[in-house]
Amino acid sequence: MSGPTNKERADFEQLFRATRADLLTYLLRRAPTVEDAADLLSETYLIAWRRLEVVPHGEEARLWLYGVARNLLLKNAGRSRSRAQLTHRLANELRSAHWASPTASEEQAAKLRYALSRLREKDRELLMLAAWEDLTPTQIATVLGTSANVVRVRLHRIRARVRASLASDTDAEPGCKAMGAPGIEPGLGRLH
Repeated sequence: MSGPTNKERADFEQLFRATRADLLTYLLRRAPTVEDAADLLSETYLIAWRRLEVVPHGEEARLWLYGVARNLLLKNAGRSRSRAQLTHRLANELRSAHWASPTASEEQAAKLRYALSRLREKDRELLMLAAWEDLTPTQIATVLGTSANVVRVRLHRIRARVRASLASDTDAEPGCKAMGAPGIEPGLGRLH
């Protein structure tokens, strides 16, 4: 059995350089620890190396790698990670997210965190791919292995649920005053 050709090595190195930062960011946002993210990144590229002949070219390669990383996350996700831990991590990321309104009060941020925590994990992931990874519905469809129309419909429904939750005075997290919905920009679209 012969080893990889120089062209295969060069193609893989180029793929790695072009996608490493985005993929690491994706994994850091979702893995329980930095070490887990690093392990999953290594495993993702190991799979890509072993299956180099099926890795698509161009932008499709990046999306293919997101799909591999997502599958590894799902496969390795332990039942020990509770919903409360995920919500806490999401809340910390929302505090520094580039799309949060700079004038949003802590109570508005708490209400948004609560609305997001009430989403199913699959819906939250879809919204995160749109908002945090800045992927289009077509790109998300490639990552998730579904159609762009399904993604558009699901995103529309998810955004509507988040808007309704933010607008509802009765749906507030305990301790949150009823407030107007904060403005949310890229990915989520304006929610008010």
